[in-house]
Amino acid sequence: MLNSNVPLIPQRADPFIYRHTDGFYYFTASVPAYDGIELRRARQLQDLATAQTVMVWRKPEQGPYSELIWAPEIHFHQGSWYVYFAAAPSRAIKDNLFQHRMYVIRATADNPLTAAWEFVGQVETGIDTFCLDATTFYHQDKLYYLWAQKGPGITGNSNLYIAEMASPVAIKGTPVLLTKPELDWEIRGFWVNEGPAVLKGHGKIFISYSASATDENYCMGLLCADDNADVLNPASWRKAQQPVFQTDASVKMFGPGHNSFTTLADGTDVLVYHCRQYTEIEGDPLWNPDRHTFVKTIQWDQDGMPRFGKPGQP
Repeated sequence: MLNSNVPLIPQRADPFIYRHTDGFYYFTASVPAYDGIELRRARQLQDLATAQTVMVWRKPEQGPYSELIWAPEIHFHQGSWYVYFAAAPSRAIKDNLFQHRMYVIRATADNPLTAAWEFVGQVETGIDTFCLDATTFYHQDKLYYLWAQKGPGITGNSNLYIAEMASPVAIKGTPVLLTKPELDWEIRGFWVNEGPAVLKGHGKIFISYSASATDENYCMGLLCADDNADVLNPASWRKAQQPVFQTDASVKMFGPGHNSFTTLADGTDVLVYHCRQYTEIEGDPLWNPDRHTFVKTIQWDQDGMPRFGKPGQP
């Protein structure tokens, strides 16, 4: 049973859980020191809480990807494991932004926790700006790359872009802008659309994403398209005009977001997200370690839309 008001894993932000064909759940997230990529696995979702953790890759001491390792995601494509992540050359702020770019590591062993991981390199998007939070997904037998990036000439920190992939480590074609921060709940503190995740069901494909600053203003938005639509056509997507998941002060759950999705063995869809349980943060929220990983089941309404409910509640 999932206990939705207790952290599954404390002090792990940007959580990603992948249920593989081997029956294991694989977990990764940003670690508080932002210094590497940690993996754990378990047969049961709740057992990730006590599973052994393995740091499978550590950042180098210097270079373009030597600082602030953010939001890793583990995926399995064409017989190999891939972890996509963002990293910066330093902690310096330039043009009001960090200097992150997106990178990927690869392993070919059955068990990625004991594998020898190879650093592949940067995933180039053709736009040389701050970018982060890459995810990948298959749709109609094609592999797609979905991420957040600073748009040239567009106000704010990041928008969501999509592109088909030529391989698991490279995109093809020109990135397509899907959404930018423009609604009042997307521009509180910072103008942000980030942390995309893909959910499918009831003849539709959904992209959840996170918006605003990473304090109690952080919340989730949702894009929706028909399952047979062209996902590279921005007109295919409908954007929810209100957040679909947000702070609930009544249960002390603040700033839920940067989510991913997984499933239980019976096919029940599960929302994975991080959240804080207090707002009295000293200093920059970036360095506060208390964004915890939570999980809760997803309900579907009669129109085939996911209902995430409230954080901390079943």
